[in-house]
Amino acid sequence: MIMNEKIKASEVELTGLNGEDLGIMPTAEALEMAKKLKVDLVCTSLMSSPPPCKLIGAGDAKKEKQQAKASERQMKIKEIRLTPQIEDHDYDTKQRQAEKILRSGDAVLFVVRIKGKEGVIAKELLERLVKDLSHEGSKTTGIQLSGKQAAVQLNPKK
Repeated sequence: MIMNEKIKASEVELTGLNGEDLGIMPTAEALEMAKKLKVDLVCTSLMSSPPPCKLIGAGDAKKEKQQAKASERQMKIKEIRLTPQIEDHDYDTKQRQAEKILRSGDAVLFVVRIKGKEGVIAKELLERLVKDLSHEGSKTTGIQLSGKQAAVQLNPKK
């Protein structure tokens, strides 16, 4: 985030404190206005000419910076492995783990290892998990049965 004297453009497209459009003006004039109002001049994008800038109060600039940093964070996919013959206590533990991961903003990939004819049990287990976690996340694809495993991925709800 480029602020105040670090803005090198000769002209900027300025937006006021309340979102009103103040038009295109020289950068020096915009900086003077910011100093007079005791706020910061913040450049929102460098991709256009003249660059759009906002007048932002001191506390708001920190919030903007934190929001920009949070939106840059990449979502990770965390894998949780299960077996078809899982007991209730273990199921609850895995469900709480998944809820915690989804709340932190990461995706969960449930993988159930299967042998022989356990595919139906594994699919039912994954369907139950998806239903129980529907308040925290939504599945990206259907339940995938392939060879020795069944899998489903849940992404967090925003």
